[in-house]
Amino acid sequence: MPRAPTADWLCSRETRGRAARCARAHGDGRMAAWGCVAALGAARGLCWRAARAAAGLPGRPSRRCYAVGPAQSPPTFGFLLDIDGVLVRGHRVIPAALEAFRRLVNSQGQLRVPVVFVTNAGNILQHSKAQELSALLGCEPLLRNDFPRIEGVLLLGEPVRWETSLQLIMDVLLSNGSPGAGLATPPYPHLPVLASNMDLLWMAEAKMPRFGHGTFLLCLEAIYQKVTGKELRYEGLMGKPSILTYQYAEDLIRRQAERRGWAAPIRKLYAVGDNPMSDVYGANLFHQYLQKATHDGAPELGAGGPRQQQPSASQSCISILVCTGVYNPRNPQSTEPVLGGGEPPFHGHRDLCFSPGLMEASHVVNDVNEAVQLVFRKEGWALE
Repeated sequence: MPRAPTADWLCSRETRGRAARCARAHGDGRMAAWGCVAALGAARGLCWRAARAAAGLPGRPSRRCYAVGPAQSPPTFGFLLDIDGVLVRGHRVIPAALEAFRRLVNSQGQLRVPVVFVTNAGNILQHSKAQELSALLGCEPLLRNDFPRIEGVLLLGEPVRWETSLQLIMDVLLSNGSPGAGLATPPYPHLPVLASNMDLLWMAEAKMPRFGHGTFLLCLEAIYQKVTGKELRYEGLMGKPSILTYQYAEDLIRRQAERRGWAAPIRKLYAVGDNPMSDVYGANLFHQYLQKATHDGAPELGAGGPRQQQPSASQSCISILVCTGVYNPRNPQSTEPVLGGGEPPFHGHRDLCFSPGLMEASHVVNDVNEAVQLVFRKEGWALE
């Protein structure tokens, strides 16, 4: 007596014959091999007519296919499916892949077992590959619209398209981390915002300084103020001229010396830079910190609040300004000299307390080579 069908898919002989004929008619085109492993989330929500058309099959089979059988227990296995030669050949789907996905997906469009695509191909973005497979197999990415709430904003450097990034950041802040949902009233205080790199200007190949991340922060602050009537708040500001950055740099200096087996502690730090506001100001600010730490044991300054750190071996941080970047004494548009001149404009971030004296460099030299020679002479080292 034949067994009753369980959860197998039943298809007509005509449908299987068409699939076989289509497979024989396929070419041998194949996409170029990719150089990395991409794991693509599998799919659901099948649209069989479009997928069959992409495979060269008729839009509607002659007999309806369906699943029968009792409910099954949760699966204890899953599939890792290659793509080229298994699901597609070139840009055409293999007919058997359509039939396979009819078995893998239930009548509600949900995967019956876990499925992941694994390929060594890497000449296409993961998202683009998922879209391509979705079109060929007639399915939707499983997690396409599953976006967890954003918990904070970390700003590391100026983007290429400022207007797009400013819009997206504002969307996140005004929606409390759920830009797809939106809120009638923007929350305040808003989500935590951490920013690194407060440089207003920096120097590239152009003759004039370029806008830095500090300028981008100015734009964000102005837009947020204009839209909400409130001030944008920062959970923390990192990068030069913050003390935290120099503390970390000093720690790396100490570790480097330990790895080289240099037992003598590093007592002096020479900070060489081209930007009076970030490089000179930061070095002098850290020098003040070291002087205070020598007497008071100053706590570490970090986003998590003060905590006691290993005592610093360094006793001073000496600032050296070079003339090959933002500061150029031959350029009237350059930042004002820092030795004995009038009070320069403040290019620092609004949350930094401005002390004009901290922009006065200990030394001004033409370039970094002169800076190294200066330090070697001061320390009694041979120049060669």
